Amino acid sequence: MKKYAYIGCLGFIAVITTEFGVIGILPQIAEHYHISIDRAGMLLSAFALVIALTGPFMTLFVLGFDRKKIMITAISIFLLTGIISSFSPPFWLLMLVRILPAFLQPVYIATALSVAVSKGDKKNENELMSIVFSGVAIAMVSTVPFATWLASKLSWEYSFVIQSIVSLIALFVVYFFLQNMPVREKKSYGSQLKILKQPTFIISTAMNFFMISAWFSTYSYFAEYLNKAKGMDNTMVSYMLLLFGIVGIIANRVSGKMLNKNITNTTALFLSGTILIPIFLYFSGTNTIAVMFVIALWGFLYSPSFLNASTYMISSAPNSLEFANSLATSFGNMGITLGTTIGGWIIATKGVQYTPWLTLVFGILAFTMIIIRRYLEKRSTPLQNKIV
Repeated sequence: MKKYAYIGCLGFIAVITTEFGVIGILPQIAEHYHISIDRAGMLLSAFALVIALTGPFMTLFVLGFDRKKIMITAISIFLLTGIISSFSPPFWLLMLVRILPAFLQPVYIATALSVAVSKGDKKNENELMSIVFSGVAIAMVSTVPFATWLASKLSWEYSFVIQSIVSLIALFVVYFFLQNMPVREKKSYGSQLKILKQPTFIISTAMNFFMISAWFSTYSYFAEYLNKAKGMDNTMVSYMLLLFGIVGIIANRVSGKMLNKNITNTTALFLSGTILIPIFLYFSGTNTIAVMFVIALWGFLYSPSFLNASTYMISSAPNSLEFANSLATSFGNMGITLGTTIGGWIIATKGVQYTPWLTLVFGILAFTMIIIRRYLEKRSTPLQNKIV
């Protein structure tokens, strides 16, 4: 049944609009508060850091709670964040209300995925997960660019108004259209934690970390990069985000179907963007048509990254879906923190035009992890055959 996947997707749109909605307005926030762009970037990196540090623990803590109540609580906090942020509070308060929903973001994602696959066929599991994760791409094509466009025409506070509206709609749908889903049998902590001893899971976690670090080294400063390196104004940036998102929706569906056939090859294919995009951005110069082509390709290869990372990690721990996914979310956001932080440092010391090369470096590290995991799996197969 795809109904639950689409409900999870809608909530995901609210979650992603809140987390990434600031990307297109960071220059305006920096100007309003008279701070540097790398300090404004802390609104993204701090959010991600909280997720990275608390995600798995929060997910384990709520394993026994009704899944509908978990989703309602998480989205309510996101709604509160948007409302307070829209009143342009002091920067310290803006930072505080940005951090609060981060505690429940991985909980929402893990719960939404669990709800989606609980009513579907096992063979279509990855496709159902791709529907939930398509919320990322839909947010990129709708709410995030619209909020950026509205902020460019009015003021940055309106971006948070859009975030609040999306969260309110998601809250309404979850409350009225999702049935109560109490947990019948709570899994023990020990059964979940044992995946931390599996070498392939540890390597898969590292791949996730480096891949997300790679993408967000540049993507976190998408607006700043297009402003300074490509000479685009804020309105043009909103159009580029729209293009980015449209292609991303297609990419998520394509990736979901490909993952059902081969998880490793699909992950590697989309990961190739961390190598190709920096090179293409360099050679595209300030040619608008060329830059649009690269951004479209960027959106296609980037958008399924969270889906690919989660699926890649879960494939090495199939019996611990919720905990494995919370770790995927946690380490993915740790990657966002590292990528955003080092990207900000590169901008402050060298210039924004150098951030794509950081993407390439992290991308190579991620590919290295895929190669190591393949080696470990091939080495373990003969041992399993001998035991049998």
